[in-house]
Amino acid sequence: MVGLLRGVSRSLWNKCLNSGRFFVISGPRVLTNSTGWYSSRPASVHYDDGPPQFDERGGGRRYSGAVKWSVLIGGAALASAVGFYAKARYERQCREQASLDTGGRLGSPSGGAGTRIGSLPNYSDADVKKHNKLSSGVWVTFNEGVYDITEFVQSHPGGDKILLAAGGPLEPFWNLYAIHKTSEVFDILEEHRIGNYSDAGKVKQKDANDPYSSDPARHPALKVTKDKPFNAETPIDLLTESLVTPNDIFFVRNHLPVPDIDGGSHRLEVAVPGRTPVSLDVAQLKERYAEHSVVMTIQCAGNRRQEMSRFRKVKGLDWTGGAISTAEWTGVRLRDVLLDAGVSEDGSGYAHVQFEGVDGRASNDPYGASIPIEIALNPYRDVIIAYKMNGVELPRDHGYPLRLVAPGIIGARNVKWLSKIIVSDEESLSHHQRGDYKGFNSSTGWENADFGSAASIQDYPVQSAIVEPVEGHAVAADDGTLSIRGYAWSGGGKGITRVDVSIDGGKTWHYAALDKLKQKYGQEWAWTLWSVELDLPEGHDGELEVICKAVDTSHNVQPESAEHLWNIRGVLNNAWHRIHVKVEQPE
Repeated sequence: MVGLLRGVSRSLWNKCLNSGRFFVISGPRVLTNSTGWYSSRPASVHYDDGPPQFDERGGGRRYSGAVKWSVLIGGAALASAVGFYAKARYERQCREQASLDTGGRLGSPSGGAGTRIGSLPNYSDADVKKHNKLSSGVWVTFNEGVYDITEFVQSHPGGDKILLAAGGPLEPFWNLYAIHKTSEVFDILEEHRIGNYSDAGKVKQKDANDPYSSDPARHPALKVTKDKPFNAETPIDLLTESLVTPNDIFFVRNHLPVPDIDGGSHRLEVAVPGRTPVSLDVAQLKERYAEHSVVMTIQCAGNRRQEMSRFRKVKGLDWTGGAISTAEWTGVRLRDVLLDAGVSEDGSGYAHVQFEGVDGRASNDPYGASIPIEIALNPYRDVIIAYKMNGVELPRDHGYPLRLVAPGIIGARNVKWLSKIIVSDEESLSHHQRGDYKGFNSSTGWENADFGSAASIQDYPVQSAIVEPVEGHAVAADDGTLSIRGYAWSGGGKGITRVDVSIDGGKTWHYAALDKLKQKYGQEWAWTLWSVELDLPEGHDGELEVICKAVDTSHNVQPESAEHLWNIRGVLNNAWHRIHVKVEQPE
């Protein structure tokens, strides 16, 4: 987000600039999630003396001096570009530097932010939910407080991110961006206080007859594509704020209700023909095998399916571009477990490794999938049985207590709630392996699709997408430039060597700057984030078509149109990503 928080006067701003003291925010690439995991590259605040500057440091960006505040503190959803915390520290330091007297605190009640104030009116959850867009006013809650932030949203570019919390609580967002939990931030928040939240602390009753009633609570920022079973995208606004996605907003793909598993008693069975099956609990798995971590992107095979439906309707969830996320996964190597169970180094005699989850077991139809044994045994493919995600135990939506993590392969093969591994000469018998997640040409319909003979999808093709700006975004011609950013990724361990961006429908192309983790050649499991700032065409008034396309280390490039990739299931749409931006000339 861009702009200063309400309360910073222009004179104060100018005095601070003239003082020659600047502050820097760097390293916004990896954030803190609600579980408290910190990366080695967290956002941080520094103060420097000297002229305005811009450079790259640790994969993040450094801003100072007269640089217009932008994209700071990892894009926190409920702060301005400088963030509540940065703004408060900045204001306080500037007051000291310029010897200004503002007359005390900003109006926090004596009981603290979100404490009930008897003189204010009460509002219910239903009242707050009615105010979830600019036309109705934007309200949010914090503890027992209700706040009207409509004026704040309208006066600050980047309000689209703030609107993620409209009509709901602030806490889930501040749990993602814990840097904002300071007394200075709460002081600022209280300026927008309008009432008390009468439903604070109330627990919603669950329907005992609903098989989904025991599903875990989810972050309100997730973009839900289906409620039961629960499926949701990471919001585009937050998707590339970090090379590693916070657990709470990692996209969710469920086929069935989320099982409620006792991690202490859960067991994993490993079956190899002709051998005695091995049964291990989670503690034994950890004790017996060396721990291994891998930073890996998972992408649903149906990501960007919505674009295919523009040509002809396809069957499946209406994913846009947010069915993709990246995490650090920790567990034990599948290879080690298989060798210990009696499989030979070369896997001779077998062709596949099958996996079964706990979900669906009650109806005798557990979710299942399989991968080729060559991938399972390849020490360079980094396939693991994971029990941690971003440094903490797996969240329930993401497979607690165990899941398969198979880098470079479509999400459907990364079986969650893992309970059984079967070494076999054939693929999993599950419908999701034999009767789904397969590709067909654009002339094939449901009446003549032969799922039995079609190859199962494993490695994902090269992919990229634009996350900012969004479709239909308006930009003032006076701005002069257009900032564009997004993600790129390729399956099978292939890295991204180039991302090309065009703002004239593909007539001319420009190179984007790439931001990625350092991973070995052939083992580049994590996505690449990219960005570019381009000059707007002089005198242009009207629409621009913005396009991106990526090239991987095998020099595979995205195809031009989704029309020729169309298939009945809408999978593997990796065509050039296109959005349209409107350039508005001053009146």
